[in-house]
Amino acid sequence: MNHVSFGTLAGNAVPQHIALIGNSLPRRCGIATFTGHCRDALQLAFPSMRIDSYAMDDGAGAVYPSDVRLIAQNDVLAYADAARRIEESGAQAIWLQHEFGIFGGAAGDMILHLLDRTRVPLVVTLHTILDRPNADEARVMDALLRRAGRIMVMAERGRDILLERYGMDDARISVIPHGVPDRPLVEPDAMKAPFGWTGRRVILTFGLLAPDKGIEHVIRAMPAIAARHPDALYVVLGATHPNLVREQGETLRTGLMALAQELGVGQHVRFIDQFVEQEQLIDYLQAADIYVTPYLNPAQITSGTLSYAVGMGKPVISTPYVQAQEILADDRGVLVPFRDDAAMAAAIDRLLSDRAMLGGYAKRAYGYGRQMIWSELARRVGALLGMAVATQPSRFIPRRSYAVLPPDPTAILRMSDATGMLQHSILSIPDRNHGYCIDDNARALILMTQMPEMSDDLRDQWTTTYASFLQHGWNPERGRFRNFMSFDRRWLEEEGSEDSCGRALWALGVTRRDAHARRHREWAAHLFNIALPPLSAMTSPRANAFIVLACGAMLDAEPDHALASEALAHCADHLAMFLTRACQPDWTWFEAVLAYDNARLPQALLIAGRHLRRQDLVDLGLQTLAWIAEQQRAPEGHFRAVGTESFGRPHHCPLPFDQQPLEAQATIDAAISALAVDPDPAWLALAQSAYRWFLGDNDLDTPLATPANSGCYDGLTPFGPNRNQGAESLLALQLASCAMNRLSRTMPAVAEGQDAEAPVLSA
Repeated sequence: MNHVSFGTLAGNAVPQHIALIGNSLPRRCGIATFTGHCRDALQLAFPSMRIDSYAMDDGAGAVYPSDVRLIAQNDVLAYADAARRIEESGAQAIWLQHEFGIFGGAAGDMILHLLDRTRVPLVVTLHTILDRPNADEARVMDALLRRAGRIMVMAERGRDILLERYGMDDARISVIPHGVPDRPLVEPDAMKAPFGWTGRRVILTFGLLAPDKGIEHVIRAMPAIAARHPDALYVVLGATHPNLVREQGETLRTGLMALAQELGVGQHVRFIDQFVEQEQLIDYLQAADIYVTPYLNPAQITSGTLSYAVGMGKPVISTPYVQAQEILADDRGVLVPFRDDAAMAAAIDRLLSDRAMLGGYAKRAYGYGRQMIWSELARRVGALLGMAVATQPSRFIPRRSYAVLPPDPTAILRMSDATGMLQHSILSIPDRNHGYCIDDNARALILMTQMPEMSDDLRDQWTTTYASFLQHGWNPERGRFRNFMSFDRRWLEEEGSEDSCGRALWALGVTRRDAHARRHREWAAHLFNIALPPLSAMTSPRANAFIVLACGAMLDAEPDHALASEALAHCADHLAMFLTRACQPDWTWFEAVLAYDNARLPQALLIAGRHLRRQDLVDLGLQTLAWIAEQQRAPEGHFRAVGTESFGRPHHCPLPFDQQPLEAQATIDAAISALAVDPDPAWLALAQSAYRWFLGDNDLDTPLATPANSGCYDGLTPFGPNRNQGAESLLALQLASCAMNRLSRTMPAVAEGQDAEAPVLSA
């Protein structure tokens, strides 16, 4: 048995801050009780240890202690949020209590959603280890075992299954018995009076009542026992399992009570329908003469009730499930066959008839139980946690260059054809099944105006292609742009979303200002003037922001453009109104939720403030940009794009995954816009941090940019990059590189990736 001791781990310090994940009282289940006792024991053994408790909330309406952090059992985003909180808390280790049935998803796989989103060292206690799991159970168990640094089981058979069925490394497995309270060995008769059991020979079973407990077999044994021992009393202590109550009510309990009456032993069987706390439970145990576990599942590896009984020095009679065979070995208890009423009756009769034999079992059980007391478990688990932390591989951050990449349109053109730019790819190969969208073609048109080096013929060809897509997308009857087009050039809608329409208008404004060929500038101005009046009525925050960016670009080219000036002021005021309505303490934002392209909203206020010479808009832009920058700053200081899992969660801190290149590019552009109105070097530092995200300065220390093919992966997931290279991601990298190259012309150090010395932004 691989028991842990401090002697073998002298060099491993016990962590001073852990996250403990399981169930919690007042939820009525064995895992909740065990988890609570583990926490109490660790706190007593290591007073300086901070223990953050995370508990599954099954929605039953229980009121939990204020220091328990709840995870909605069937809400996958709640698991992701818990992972974020654990990462940001500074916890040095996670101790997970794993049992099938307490976590959401197929075979409880939602817990993997949490574990995959944190790199904190993991110790997992396996309360059930299936020798013949189904496909989902095997998948979850394999993932748990891969993620865990150390595995704790409470029986040798559990260790054997891990070695034989799952191929685990024995060095990672520790057998630590279930904890028990530390109470003296006492004579049962001295404890019976408070329960009204004086003069009775008490046979006890306790725990949540469920069909697999085998209680009916002891009741069927009671006629023979009562005939030999008229003072015998079988006490069934415990409430019915809450899940069973929800499904069947108290059918099981009433059926068992009826069985006792039918057999004529109603006076010899007593049910106590109560969920008892540990101290009262131990009093009941100490008052019992014999403890019985007639369980029906041969594979049961852990039974807290059996452990408690042995720890209190109870003579135990049990069916031969796995833990009973181990803990009652060496004549520490009596085993009887499953579902054998006669054998159960004979074993109980034999012990009740021989007090010396009864006392011998009590002493042997109590002596064995000394190694199981909670303080011993805490000592061993503390060492196990220390070992998990000490053996966690160090985070390796390779040396790499953060120099700005030269813009390269190769991958953009690879994703384009005579119609326009295709939306999606399979790895780096265009996926024609998803066709085209105006969003990507608008971005591609902007890129053609920003590329610093490109042959005139190539620039002209592709500027015309992307411009033609936008022109064809305009629907004059609706006053909107269409968005999605199939590969066979059929429009899939008569008008696109407000955001896509706003982005198309933005591309027209930039093309009017920056296109190299006069004919492209003239075309852009023509369609801009047609589209602006109907599009100015759009109301979504990002559509308003894109209109401001479009009008700002137009005003750069034509300062006296009255329609652009009017629309810019209208949409900027609309954004300011959104901010006023949604802003709360600690939530300086335009909406109750975070979504995509977030930095475009403060950027629009900065552009509007500059053109309208309104300091109020500039101040709001700087304030909101500082706030969103802080939301996108990892505890280690690097840029962390708002993850897509964050979308639609009102007033919640952002979740870290999945991160998309679009957010980094938007942040770069917004930071550069901030620099234009505020010389604070913190804005330069923000732009550099967001750009370095592409190059590997991110949560996974993994580059998204693939310079060899001018590509960019589609996002950062907990498992690494999404290796597809779709249009949005490719364009985000190239537009970001264009922006940083322009910035480097006035700040040469930027091109080499040198750090800007800047304070942390303050909202």
